[in-house]
Amino acid sequence: MNLLMTILYTILVFFVIIGIHEWGHMFFAKRAGILVREFAIGFGPKLISFKKGETKYAFRLLPFGGFARMAGEDPELVQINPGQLIAVRLKDGIVTHLYLDQLDRYSHLTSGEVSKLDLEKDLYVVLEQDGQTTRYSIDPKAMIVARGQETQIAPLDRQFSSKPVGKRAMAIFGGPLMNFVLAIVLFAVYVFMAGIPIKESGTLVITEVMEGSPAAIGGVQAGDQVWSIGGKRIYGDSEMFSGMIASSADKPMAWQVKRGEEIVDLTITPQMSDDGSAKVGIYMSVRYEEFRQPTLAEAARGTWNQITYWTDQIFIGLKKLVMMQVKLQDLGGPVDIARTTGEAAAAGLTTLVLWTAILSLYLGIFNLLPVPALDGSRLIFLGIEAVRGKPISQERESLVHLLGFSALFLLMIAVTYYDIIALFQS
Repeated sequence: MNLLMTILYTILVFFVIIGIHEWGHMFFAKRAGILVREFAIGFGPKLISFKKGETKYAFRLLPFGGFARMAGEDPELVQINPGQLIAVRLKDGIVTHLYLDQLDRYSHLTSGEVSKLDLEKDLYVVLEQDGQTTRYSIDPKAMIVARGQETQIAPLDRQFSSKPVGKRAMAIFGGPLMNFVLAIVLFAVYVFMAGIPIKESGTLVITEVMEGSPAAIGGVQAGDQVWSIGGKRIYGDSEMFSGMIASSADKPMAWQVKRGEEIVDLTITPQMSDDGSAKVGIYMSVRYEEFRQPTLAEAARGTWNQITYWTDQIFIGLKKLVMMQVKLQDLGGPVDIARTTGEAAAAGLTTLVLWTAILSLYLGIFNLLPVPALDGSRLIFLGIEAVRGKPISQERESLVHLLGFSALFLLMIAVTYYDIIALFQS
């Protein structure tokens, strides 16, 4: 697959798994009545942006993640201070826009010095005009216009911090939840696309024979196809094959393997290993020639098996990472993910669907880890608040998340560096 197609497929996969994650945050936030200021995929400079309703949608340069910025999570960027000269646009006597600069362009509007202002609770502004003060009510969706940018005000009841702990937790958990939902759907699609292998069309292929093992001593070679054991055809039934080996410790087994076009008779004697099981010292894979569409029950079972298998694999990898059993250069970053995505796309749509499902599952699990800046850490802060009956100060929490985000970003840069080095070396 050429570089352009690899980039396009990578962008598509990133867009799907990150977009659904941030959409989960936004969906539950809006259901709770929280003002979502921006929905962004990626970080850094904006490439494309547009506004729909109350929310600005943006695609940014660095595809390392995304965010759904909710009002009240961080201090408001635009401040209006007493004594500041502003202009206001009125509709039916209610302020709909507050202009903070370039006031000569708004000379036709009402203007004055701010005497009092409340943009969160009572929603009013008192302007001093020619020695007289006038109080104006402010629309709950009024816009502050500064430096050519419009920012919608966020009354207290539209802010993240004002909502009950349960609704805030759901807005945070909504991101990983949508990744899990997407993974389930994609695993189900994969099961239907891959189909159920027809047993009689299956073949067990020996991919590797360990040196000095019972299989090597018995004459098994890599590339052999297991034909029958004790006169019983095996086809692609790896479980039956493994079970027959496990029950034959120190007992000679009559194997027939297909080598090229020839059927070869071999005698293999499994030996007990250190873990107490009988083994012959081979690696194998199953290949099928024919498949059929699964029933609903088979599809459900196959989807569950995919979810449990890949969840186990993800936690095994995370455990190795926590126990520092892997080197930094062994980790995969955006470049490695892009390379693997290109390989999955080249292998066909079925493989690409499976790979996207795995990434979505991984993103959901990873974001629930209790690491600062991740959703799991934010949920822990909310849990502490629920127990204490009051929140930890926003400044302390923001500092923890900032340090965590900085550490993750530095790690991402380092992993990407090794990804690029490995790419050039290959």
